Amino acid sequence: QVQLVESGGGSVQAGGSLTLSCTASGYLTPGNCMGWFRQAPGKERTEREGVAAMYTGGTSIYYADSTKGRFTISAVKANNTVYLQMNSLKPEDTAMYFCVIRVSACGTFTKTGLSPSYFSYWGKGTQVTVSS
Repeated sequence: QVQLVESGGGSVQAGGSLTLSCTASGYLTPGNCMGWFRQAPGKERTEREGVAAMYTGGTSIYYADSTKGRFTISAVKANNTVYLQMNSLKPEDTAMYFCVIRVSACGTFTKTGLSPSYFSYWGKGTQVTVSS
């Protein structure tokens, strides 16, 4: 079993910044595929968007086109912690953000995006609200 604990959500005005963090514990490998999904208000669970992901044991990184250039994912492998630095936030970034993990390497990222089913464990989510 793996547990994920997220923090760092909140409310900010458009153009502002927030940093989310997520720490994993439990049965983990030396490197894991960790990332973030988000679910916007009014969207179904099946419409969750993969925002960013990375392999904590290497350099493989993925960003959704909607966040590329504004969001930065990073990790501290020793602490099994992944961060999401979000800059130039927009009202459309408003969502519940979920930390995810797959206890293995990430494999090859494709332009089709991240598949929710690829990640075995999900955090409870942290709310990000961006006002105009």
